[in-house]
Amino acid sequence: MKRLSTWFALCLLPLAAWAEARPNLLFVLIDDMGYADMSCYGETHIQTVQLDRLAKEGIRFTQFYVASPICSPSRTGLVTGQFPARWRITSYLDNRRMNDARGIAQWLDPKAPTLARTLQAAGYATGHFGKWHMGGQRDVGEAPLITEYGYDKTLTQFEGLGDRILPLLDAFDGQPARKYSLGSDKLGRGNITWLDRSKVTSAFVSNALEFIQGAEKSGKPFYVDVWPDDVHSPFFPPAALRGDGSKKGLYLGVVKATDDQLTPLFDYVRNSPTLRTNTLIIVASDNGPEPGAGSAGPFRGHKGNLFEGGMREPFIVWGPGFLKPAACGTVNEATVLSSVDLLPSLAKLAGVPLPAGVAFDGEDMTAAYLGQTQPARSKPLFWVRPPDRPGDKIEAWPDLAVREGNWKLLLMEDGSGAQLYDLATDVGETKNLAAQQPAVVKRLKQALLAWRKTLPIQPPAKWNPATAPAAQDKTPT
Repeated sequence: MKRLSTWFALCLLPLAAWAEARPNLLFVLIDDMGYADMSCYGETHIQTVQLDRLAKEGIRFTQFYVASPICSPSRTGLVTGQFPARWRITSYLDNRRMNDARGIAQWLDPKAPTLARTLQAAGYATGHFGKWHMGGQRDVGEAPLITEYGYDKTLTQFEGLGDRILPLLDAFDGQPARKYSLGSDKLGRGNITWLDRSKVTSAFVSNALEFIQGAEKSGKPFYVDVWPDDVHSPFFPPAALRGDGSKKGLYLGVVKATDDQLTPLFDYVRNSPTLRTNTLIIVASDNGPEPGAGSAGPFRGHKGNLFEGGMREPFIVWGPGFLKPAACGTVNEATVLSSVDLLPSLAKLAGVPLPAGVAFDGEDMTAAYLGQTQPARSKPLFWVRPPDRPGDKIEAWPDLAVREGNWKLLLMEDGSGAQLYDLATDVGETKNLAAQQPAVVKRLKQALLAWRKTLPIQPPAKWNPATAPAAQDKTPT
């Protein structure tokens, strides 16, 4: 009866008060940034002042996982609340032939549940500004527009359709000045603006701010994505931040530049009396760092593999109007979060019902987000390796992984090669306990292989790099 009374009371509110009653949600997802690339997570060569301030005023989490160690499936997990392999997206979306060769979809099925559509249906103004990479890239021009997934307004780059900003790379390091579009400029279906690579994030921020201001005037609560891509190679920071010109130096330059360019967005929310108390900001990264660029800190591995360095990412929650005061400025080292939790958690926070008949892989972690408790997960997390990341001559990378409690098991597709780690005592995954813990291996192996059988994808082992078509983009993706 109490819930029913609250619902009736909200229904009688004028539109402006209704917006005030529902939280605004701002989600910043930084492309390819490693766990330890913010100074608040351990970076010492640069200071990420704006991101550090959010952490100091909010909650910083140390056990947040993405749903895949590479961009397209990682983003699919964030958007859908489900493991991305369920939608046949297990690696980055490339050109048509490359996608077919790896047995992955050409784009995210628009029938998939999405956070934006869930909130849009409940009256939210929804906007996406930045990288998409879930369809509409290279030569795949008939993919759904981003607006078809529940966004009112979008602005993206060369890995999505609709209005987009394509980068201009200046003459640098022996390379001529050039356009960098990966075929997007030939796909149509949106207005194209060419802009210096080092200024693209600022453009996404300014457009997001304009959208937020429009939502304020209309009296609607908003959900806004700002997903900058500067931290993905090729690295073109402003000239003043290029350091010694090395790959690492350029990388640190784009991390610093991204932090700087996000300043107007964070300041606008922080300095607004109404937004400050009714907006939740979340900052994360989509996968581990590219080798030779970012840092995974104490973790083994990097972008593309299922070790901790490929999947454990920074995660910051800021919201003075929602977080318990005692939680502000704290570090949550206990709660294991996943990107698939985002949809059920933010829907719960917004008071919006989940789509009917959908089995979500994520859990409601609102209590952790708001610093109320440090809840434990009720079910395991599962991963499948990107099919085009089999490893190298030194090491074959595991195909599958599961985490339950502090145990993490990695396996090859046929169930062999068990690696078992106790992450409570061995975050670097250096001591394989499979031989000492056969009962744990047996239990987790059964669960992992049973989950694998539910997926509508071919085994990663079928991918043959020697005979596969070439990726259209030769830079690491």
